[in-house]
Amino acid sequence: MDTLPFPVDELRSRDGARVLLSRHGAQVCSWRDAAGVERLYCSPLAQAGPGQAIRGGVPVIFPQFAGEGSLPKHGFARTQDWQLLASTVLADGSAQAHYRLSDSPATRAIWPQRFDAQLGIRFKGGELQLSLSIDNLGGTPFQFSCALHTYLRVQDLSGLRLSGLQHLAYRDSADGLRQRWQQEAELAIVGEVDRLYYATPRELILRDGATHLSLLQEGFNDSVVWNPGAGKAAALPDMPPDDWQKMLCVEAAQVGQPVQLAPGARWQGSQTLRVLR
Repeated sequence: MDTLPFPVDELRSRDGARVLLSRHGAQVCSWRDAAGVERLYCSPLAQAGPGQAIRGGVPVIFPQFAGEGSLPKHGFARTQDWQLLASTVLADGSAQAHYRLSDSPATRAIWPQRFDAQLGIRFKGGELQLSLSIDNLGGTPFQFSCALHTYLRVQDLSGLRLSGLQHLAYRDSADGLRQRWQQEAELAIVGEVDRLYYATPRELILRDGATHLSLLQEGFNDSVVWNPGAGKAAALPDMPPDDWQKMLCVEAAQVGQPVQLAPGARWQGSQTLRVLR
């Protein structure tokens, strides 16, 4: 996406790769690799503003996943304005930026914890790395769940396959939260898919026609695979009804076992997207 209806920071690596980031949610909204190919999906109807989450890119989910608690859906990090700490081009030609969100009277009114969250972005060529860290600045432990809710742009949803999930347990939110096991070596996307996979491997591979994309994660134990399908996509006000065919969310997540963070401790997790071909 070349233009967005809200302010963004533009970063470019020395080889021409480009990322557009919104300080609203510290959200990567676009990633074009060095070949000029857009690798993320961002809805043309996406908006940013108070209480508004941007539909697409890589929303930061914290401190609650989905509606699994008393906080707003997916927490509040994706609807808060973050501070840009720094952005630069490094000696190896990669571009880098860091954003911060700290607790405030607004966050403490709904989640009474003192915290510091930082998101780091680094990219060049055909690789994008996102790193999330959470620090407990308070005097008591707190619990949270989190995810990098990555919307991948796909060319052929009906033909793509996601490998690395065979024999894993998952919770099927599209079928009454039933607990299941995946038997297939590769996952195909048919209709609505909303699955939380537990204890996933470090790497998944997405095959979309001639494109193979590696998804590496560290620190996150789980993965979420989501596509709303035609029915639910038609009810989304910030997404064209047919755009469910252009995207697939493959998220690095920490949900099955929420993080218990002691005072003064830090948790870190990352997701790296790498174009293999």
